[in-house]
Amino acid sequence: MIRLPPAAAGMRIGLFGGSFNPPHSGHLHAGRMALRRLGLDRLWWLVTPGNPLKERAGLPTLPERMAAARALARDPRIVVTGFEAELPTPYTIETIRFLQRRLPGVRFVWIMGADGLASFHRWQEWEEIAARVPIAVIDRPGQTLRAPFAKAARVLAPARLPEAEARALAESETPAWVFLHGRRSPLSSTALRARGQVEVVQSGGEKHPVVC
Repeated sequence: MIRLPPAAAGMRIGLFGGSFNPPHSGHLHAGRMALRRLGLDRLWWLVTPGNPLKERAGLPTLPERMAAARALARDPRIVVTGFEAELPTPYTIETIRFLQRRLPGVRFVWIMGADGLASFHRWQEWEEIAARVPIAVIDRPGQTLRAPFAKAARVLAPARLPEAEARALAESETPAWVFLHGRRSPLSSTALRARGQVEVVQSGGEKHPVVC
């Protein structure tokens, strides 16, 4: 049986997926914003085996990326997990279907960056994702004005909640989403890899690449 992080009925749990290659302080900033603004009990960092929409060549192993993410997280509310590698497909919709079957009493919220909203319409069964879980979009540099006009955002426009009602998102009938504004991190894993700006930190006797 696939092992999941601890969860109980009634909990509000955010799901923040990504390759975390490498993890950086922007991930931590977005995670803490989601926890605070949405009133979440936990945030699961879903370290993916690989994004179906991105090239996987040179991708560090899942254990390496999970170890690096744990070295950075340093927040008891943030749980790093790689259980998606045990699912039959890499698509987010399968992750959500699985979690809702296993933990029907948990209120899950999908967390994504505003840059992810631009390509959301390309995700497998993206409309079902929106129908199954509320979505919180974290603002990113260059996306404040652009993201709300992305294809998926236009389709889901009637389901957008006012930002002042963000704490109600987890309890909202789907589809429902909110755009969270605030301090924006300029960090990007892709850009950091390209520039070679990866620090190495030591945790538990091992060294892991992260960006702080």
